[in-house]
Amino acid sequence: MSLADLVEAARWTHEPAATVLDGDRLRVEALEGSDAWRTTSYGFLHDSEHALLQPLDGAFSVEVSFVLDYAEQFDQAGVFLRVDEQTWIKAGVEFSDGQPQVGAVVTHGVSDWSVAPVPEWAGRTVTVRASRAGDAVTIRAWADGDEPRLVRVAPLAPDTAVSGGLFCAAPTRGGLTVTFTGYRVGEPDAALH
Repeated sequence: MSLADLVEAARWTHEPAATVLDGDRLRVEALEGSDAWRTTSYGFLHDSEHALLQPLDGAFSVEVSFVLDYAEQFDQAGVFLRVDEQTWIKAGVEFSDGQPQVGAVVTHGVSDWSVAPVPEWAGRTVTVRASRAGDAVTIRAWADGDEPRLVRVAPLAPDTAVSGGLFCAAPTRGGLTVTFTGYRVGEPDAALH
């Protein structure tokens, strides 16, 4: 499925400030204050991310590619899986503490967050892949020319209906525009390792 197909078939969880589909690229401008988070450590609920989602049945993988050319605190983009407002996973690259960080937020009632610095990915095209099989979602990510790296394995009940797709958010500023360059849905990963 192409980005154009996704735009036709999917729905936004929250409309972004602007979108421009230009051939095989989709530019999305996030609203200031957009984010997804539930309670943990900060005490707030944010349910205002810009996620373009479609229903995904059974076992699957979903890949989102984007240009990592943002550099403001908490700017973020990647893949989003949503069951409901209390059960979701976002994974991608967030700019935090002065550098890009690959990571995931897994939310089952409350959110958790894991990150690892990837300053060498700045300015490159990054792909984030979520693979759902059985009772797990496996997250991998890489920059063009690199091997995929394991980011996270998270639980998700095997009979749960899920929507998935791309997302971006700008918790602390206006003007973030993310250029998405690819979107693919396919078979789940054959193995964890």
